[in-house]
Amino acid sequence: MKNNNLWRLFAIGAMVCVVAVVYIGRLLFLQVSGQDYYSMSTPTVLKTRKVTVQAQRGEIYDRNGKPLVVNDYTYDISIDYATKPTGKELNDMLLDLMTVAKKVDSQLITPKSSLTVDVTDVGLVFSTPPGFKDTVRGKRYAKLVDQLNVSEDAGVNEEAQALMIYFGIMSREYNNATDEYETFYNYTFSAARSLFLIRLDMELSGFSAIQPYVVAEDASIALISAITEKHTRGFAITTEYTRKYLYPGYASHILGRIGKIPSGKVEYYSELGYPLDAIVGVDGAEAAFETYLRGVDGEMTVTEDEYGNVVKTEITKEPVPGRDVYLTIDIEMQMVAERALAENIAKIREDADPNKPLTGEDAEKGALTVVDVDTYEVLALCSYPTYNLATFNTDYKYISTDELSPMFNRALNGEYAPGSTFKIGVSVAALSEEVISKETIIDAQGIYTFYESANFTPRCWLYLMSEGRSVHGEINVVKAIQESCNYFFYEVGRNLTISKMNEYCRHFGLGLPTGIELPESTGILAGPDYRAENGLGQWSPGDTIQAAIGQSDNQFTPLQISVYLATILNGGTRYDASMLYQVREYATGDVIYQRTPNKADGIEISDDILETVKEGMRGVMDNGSAASVFRDYEISVGGKTGTAQVYTNKSDNGIMTAFAPFEDPEIVVTCVIEQGYGGTQAGYAVRDVFDYYFKDEIEK
Repeated sequence: MKNNNLWRLFAIGAMVCVVAVVYIGRLLFLQVSGQDYYSMSTPTVLKTRKVTVQAQRGEIYDRNGKPLVVNDYTYDISIDYATKPTGKELNDMLLDLMTVAKKVDSQLITPKSSLTVDVTDVGLVFSTPPGFKDTVRGKRYAKLVDQLNVSEDAGVNEEAQALMIYFGIMSREYNNATDEYETFYNYTFSAARSLFLIRLDMELSGFSAIQPYVVAEDASIALISAITEKHTRGFAITTEYTRKYLYPGYASHILGRIGKIPSGKVEYYSELGYPLDAIVGVDGAEAAFETYLRGVDGEMTVTEDEYGNVVKTEITKEPVPGRDVYLTIDIEMQMVAERALAENIAKIREDADPNKPLTGEDAEKGALTVVDVDTYEVLALCSYPTYNLATFNTDYKYISTDELSPMFNRALNGEYAPGSTFKIGVSVAALSEEVISKETIIDAQGIYTFYESANFTPRCWLYLMSEGRSVHGEINVVKAIQESCNYFFYEVGRNLTISKMNEYCRHFGLGLPTGIELPESTGILAGPDYRAENGLGQWSPGDTIQAAIGQSDNQFTPLQISVYLATILNGGTRYDASMLYQVREYATGDVIYQRTPNKADGIEISDDILETVKEGMRGVMDNGSAASVFRDYEISVGGKTGTAQVYTNKSDNGIMTAFAPFEDPEIVVTCVIEQGYGGTQAGYAVRDVFDYYFKDEIEK
């Protein structure tokens, strides 16, 4: 029995050895002798292509680190030009996408209306919208139809049917019985219509290897999963970022937008190495700080086999994210200021005298700026009316045609006659040049008669308002600032001369760039130079005394007026205004730029002169034109109001520029309200800003 088992084990072992020898022999044959066989087989063909890996754009924060604009990531589905099928397969792929999108409630991009297609009982009826043939897409359409050899006399329907055959949506067959061609739909009328619109849109949009055709923006994960399960080729999923505004409706004129390179700047960005389809800052801080915010795109190498299947992907150039920009604004103050400006304008309209025209009933626009006196950092910058960056694309049709021009940045580009706010600079110049002293008395009798022989006798506002019954009488510079006596400044301006007046005003920054990084107007400093450069005739002595009270050709932006007053309060040292506070690395938060004040100009104003004009400005707020707004205010304030007639059939503009605290100024606030009726009326928004800035002191 034992011998039988032994033989059986021996037989099994022998069989195992024989099988092992056979397999080892075959393996050796394949590795050595069989090499020639496999070397004769067709090798796998691989191809590579480069794909841009988009770099993250830096984000925007306020001075306190509160995020204002961040990146919001979405997924787009586009037709992949390299792997897309053709003919009926492409049509079926698009129909699948439409079907899946309906099931998962995803919205596909609506093709641009190149042609109108109506579904009728007898088929599809085509028509072109007015002016279509003169558009870029219309010209592409004509060229495409011409390539199909469609008769010049053919109508839109015949042209469209030829395109449908070209797109594989219709087939054309020859009928021997009738000796004519017959066309047949391969799809339902509804499906054919949808396919035609998409296929035509692809052609007319310039779809190519470098110009993708997006069929679904912000696609849901459900749609992406469903379509990629069924179609491994033909579609491309790209990650896109959009800008998310965390304070929608606020700081819109500051932050700005991103978009494709504007047509006028293609050459500029091309020289910097930007691709033609790059997304850049279009306006505002997005454009001003583009070099910081924009990252450097990376590159991915995609390896595919001859069937378009992805074999390997490799990041061959890492993307470098952009840097984060910290603005000088305080977003909380910005919101307070924007609301205050809007409410101030509404209050002026409500308080207008219904029985007296031109008392502010037409006030609808304005601007407000807040500047740090020591650093010239802009803490708030408001323009009204405004708009919402978060809904800009959908609102564009309305805001672009709004007669109030909400996109116009009045704080930086609105030019306004400064009115009596200009008298502060004239006072400093006259005191510095010793044209007057603090003790100088001028007898202001209402009608200025120095040029009486030339029939030019301008009148003080008090004389006009009282119909000749009141005059300021004997008055010094402090009282003249407080009471805003035109007669006093007529006389001072005449003796000072326009040359000296403008010499000082240029030092104060009037008629010059403020240094702000955003686009701005430089305003107009009235004088013979401006008249000559613009062919506006001769400058006369009468123009000088008008300029001395902030009229004539003088026009400045609200930010310029804030810079002008801040420079006087600084004793004559002017710095560049700025919106840029810090720049930090995106990933680490390391500070790579920290702003320090940049001196732009300087002229010495003595302490005595500064205290003299400040005393007059305190009188404006306590006992003068602004007393109804600021008398008994918890914080000591100085400032000046201004009223400027711009139109004979509209209310006067109202201006107020003010600073606080009086003893050691920290901020300057300037508010300009078009058709605001008077400078006093512009003071409510200024007071609201002071309420916010000094809230801790006020609450004590």
